[in-house]
Amino acid sequence: MKLYWSPRSRSFTTLWLMEETGEPYERVLTDISTGANKTPDYLAINPMGKVPALADGDAVMAESAAICTYVADRYPQAKLAPPIGDPRRAKYLQWMFFAPSCIEPAILQAYLKLEIPAVSAAWGSTTQTFDVLDQALEKGPWLLGDDFSAADVAIGAGINYAIRMFKMVPTRPNFDRYLDACAARLAFQTAAKLTA
Repeated sequence: MKLYWSPRSRSFTTLWLMEETGEPYERVLTDISTGANKTPDYLAINPMGKVPALADGDAVMAESAAICTYVADRYPQAKLAPPIGDPRRAKYLQWMFFAPSCIEPAILQAYLKLEIPAVSAAWGSTTQTFDVLDQALEKGPWLLGDDFSAADVAIGAGINYAIRMFKMVPTRPNFDRYLDACAARLAFQTAAKLTA
């Protein structure tokens, strides 16, 4: 697999996930600060010109949550996703897509102080989004209870970015505990060094 990534971007999520698998992969630096993501060669990989992107033979894809889902399923021995047929897979998939569908827009809404009626926003409201996550993390230690999954990578990377790296939204005690547990993982630490 080839992972196209850039420092200071959503690539951290997929770097962390790749490190969690323990499987070999090639990192292809696509530095967005230099415009490397806008070259014709890269746009052939991801027409949106964003990172990350992943190439696995003939399979080429973008979007962090999609990449995390694909890789977790591709390497079942890493135990980053409940298998198809396992009832826990429903909640796993819900949290995988809660990251880009609710967490990211709620962070931007809070950070930019946008007035968007909850009835018009697909994520409801920033408060509701963070309340739902807070309640889920109360049970802990992970979103699926005792089992760490790719959903924790997708959610953990997003709230780490917003709370600890860029101070875009305030933290909560359950978020602090969760982020401490995420940061204690060797794969998280490796990804953090790679993107530093």
